Amino acid sequence: QQEGRILQVRLVVVATMTVKRRCHGRNKKGRGHVNRVRCVSTGKAIPKDKAIKRFIVRNIVEASALRDIRESSCIEGYQLPKIYIKQFYSIEAAIHQRIVRVRSRELRRSREPPQRNRPAFTPREGAAAGGAGGPPKPAAPVGA
Repeated sequence: QQEGRILQVRLVVVATMTVKRRCHGRNKKGRGHVNRVRCVSTGKAIPKDKAIKRFIVRNIVEASALRDIRESSCIEGYQLPKIYIKQFYSIEAAIHQRIVRVRSRELRRSREPPQRNRPAFTPREGAAAGGAGGPPKPAAPVGA
């Protein structure tokens, strides 16, 4: 009776779906759960690792009123404090406001940050190159 049995083997082929991003759009890596943050634009609760993060450093006073404050200030060379804000955006809001752009498949593999559009620094006439502002410091005596 044992000889008459036929061993039946089933092959199960698991088809893996294509993946658009190797990190699945997140930066979780082994954590089961990540706290949620609120989107600045829409107020939507999104996972902190999935959010688009931007750190903004601004002057407390806008540029038009900055000159008036400097002229009326009694302290010479007073540096006004800045506002430091960390903003979180949902993917939809960041794409809509063009904070991030949609990239092609080849460009999506690129991990380097995009080039920043900052104007090149040009020193003012009469200023020493690479030095900080302010009056020149006296030279140290030789041999001391």
